[in-house]
Amino acid sequence: MTYCVGLQLSRGLVMMSDTRTNAGIDNISTFRKMHVWSRPGSSAIFLTTSGNVATTQAVVSILDERTKAHKARSPSILDQESMFQVARMVGETLREVISTYRPAGMEADGSFNATLIVGGQIGTGEPRLFMVYPEGNFIESSADTPFFQIGETKYGRPILVRAYDRDMGFEDAIKLLLVSFDSTIKANLSVDLPIDYQIYEAGSLVPGPSGRITRDDRYYQTISEVWGKALRAAFDSLPDFRLPERTLSRN
Repeated sequence: MTYCVGLQLSRGLVMMSDTRTNAGIDNISTFRKMHVWSRPGSSAIFLTTSGNVATTQAVVSILDERTKAHKARSPSILDQESMFQVARMVGETLREVISTYRPAGMEADGSFNATLIVGGQIGTGEPRLFMVYPEGNFIESSADTPFFQIGETKYGRPILVRAYDRDMGFEDAIKLLLVSFDSTIKANLSVDLPIDYQIYEAGSLVPGPSGRITRDDRYYQTISEVWGKALRAAFDSLPDFRLPERTLSRN
């Protein structure tokens, strides 16, 4: 399993992904799920992946190969004229890969599935964020849906719903996402560190700051510890629940 999030902010985009993949409790690996393509001054495109590792690696490899020798292959992801076209291209590639890998029979239908988050900016267009489904179709973020989650989404969602602010700075967005990831990691063994993050500032047309947060990262340890204490303090501060007093019947 995995956990990836893409946030759309007034200032740009923030994306974060874990790196754990597993096919059982004794078969655990670390794979990068954050991918970047950029042509400085022209386009900056970011992709996070969730699902079957062979499928997602094939999609990324195809997209990557087309950027290196696109004259001899299908058009490059960097040659698209809008982020909508990028999302459509990524969706078509995902659908083709799943169709190629999937053997006959209903049982294997879900085995090769993957879901992707793609975001970025091309030229003078606005930064945009999409979630791409295994069928190849996709949806775009909006004022009502300003962030996307893929993978193991339920544990980290409450903090995003309550604390997300479109006008927050990049630093606060990273802090918010780390709390979301920490909640997910503590509740689900299929999600784990290291965590990769990528920032994109609107209008820059180049990838912004990025990094990898490991288990020994002091800031992450502090976030995890302080957040746990804050939750316990908030719980203790809530009004006590009182059970109704029982009226004893008299014989």
